[in-house]
Amino acid sequence: MLRNLIRQELLSHLMSARFLAAVIITLLLVVANAVVLLEDYERRLMKYSQQENTHRQKAQEAKTYSMLNLSVERPPNPLSLFSAGLDKRLGSTFDIYYGRVPMISDGSARSLDNTFLNLFSKIDLVLIFQVVLSLMALLFAYDAIAGDWESGTLRLVISHPVRRGSILFAKYIGAMACLLLPVLMSLLMVLILLSSTGSIQLDGEDFLRIGGIVLTTTIYLSAFYLIGLLISATTRRTATSLMLCMFLWVALVLVYPNWSRFTITPVGDTRAIHSSANQQIEQIWEEVDREERAFLANSPLEGKPRKFNLDVQSNESFSSGGHVSRRYGMNMKLGNRSEPIVPHVQKYHATMGALYIRSAEQIALVRKQTLDSISLRESIWHERLMKLSPASLYTFATSAWAGTDLEGMFDFVQAAQGYRRTVIDYFHDKDAFGSRQWFASDKGAVDWWDLPQFRFDRTDVWENATRALPELFLLLLINLVLFTATFLIFTKIEV
Repeated sequence: MLRNLIRQELLSHLMSARFLAAVIITLLLVVANAVVLLEDYERRLMKYSQQENTHRQKAQEAKTYSMLNLSVERPPNPLSLFSAGLDKRLGSTFDIYYGRVPMISDGSARSLDNTFLNLFSKIDLVLIFQVVLSLMALLFAYDAIAGDWESGTLRLVISHPVRRGSILFAKYIGAMACLLLPVLMSLLMVLILLSSTGSIQLDGEDFLRIGGIVLTTTIYLSAFYLIGLLISATTRRTATSLMLCMFLWVALVLVYPNWSRFTITPVGDTRAIHSSANQQIEQIWEEVDREERAFLANSPLEGKPRKFNLDVQSNESFSSGGHVSRRYGMNMKLGNRSEPIVPHVQKYHATMGALYIRSAEQIALVRKQTLDSISLRESIWHERLMKLSPASLYTFATSAWAGTDLEGMFDFVQAAQGYRRTVIDYFHDKDAFGSRQWFASDKGAVDWWDLPQFRFDRTDVWENATRALPELFLLLLINLVLFTATFLIFTKIEV
């Protein structure tokens, strides 16, 4: 009997105009948007390659260790086509300097030359599923029980020896099968499109991540179908049920996820926090200045620091005295009169290198505390508010599967911080801070053949699953609560 009920529900949906509309609309939107996203991805990939070559060339052009200008680039995530997340919103380039620890707020982001693409590239495939198919799920459900009650079909079915739970389960299975067909068909079309281009190469873990997105989509659509089913069982009028379903769809999908971003946060006045952080950073630099003066007081060096009283025949240099770090580079050609004081200059730069590394670590702790107490606290508050909507839970879960969530961005920051430590170790192995080649290339320029190269690998798929698990659990919990409530109401309906 259950099989017959499922077959009847399935055929009823497959032959309906709303199923045809769901398939056509989803396929058109997904395929058309995939073409735009693919073109956007290829542009970003080309820019990434150009930036990588530029960074590599700048590094090779440095004649001294202090003139080294290193930058690292985050490659575009191929799964951003499915769930863009923060992949294009946060910085993708970090400068690597021994005197500054890169933080997530330091990244610079690339911008698209084509503003038309910049507009449409904000719509990913997950957003189409989130908006369009959630509406379709409600349209499939609003008259599932109320329509049968009004037409008398429900009384006819219940008059047979069949349990009401079986009727409810058959409606659920039949509708979910029809809702998943547009998802699977559109994803198949996208994968065929991706296979025709050489810019995206998906591996086995990427297909598992896509499978996780499909699983999350299934649970998300189930939640909205059960919302409609619950309303249908409660109202018993198709017009009332449809009106309530549309209201909830607008509230949960369109209004609330965007409204919650502008709510009042518990951060409070941030000026005092920034002022305290600035004072701590200034104190760190004052300590560096005191130690520098103490060193020079016991040194035969005279004149302005860094250049001192060296016999400089030619000089190429730069310096920047920012609030967070002080950066300088020198490439001198020294005369013979400089030779007696060169060892003292080398000792000075070795001392200052150690001081700058130490101050960078201290400043990084201050900046991290400020970031945690303001920006991250605010984002966590917004995330908690947004999780009251299944649409937001779906967005967070799919971006976690794709690796475009906030944790995925922190992975790149940690990789950049690790690369900075690798470069510092490289400098120590070469005794770069205390060498003549730190500030002068007249005895030979630095050979960068063994300079460590930066490599960023995305986290493995099991880590993605772990990050998506909290949102998946909440979506499953919503499904369980909705199904239980619908079942309890449906079993007590008087026909």
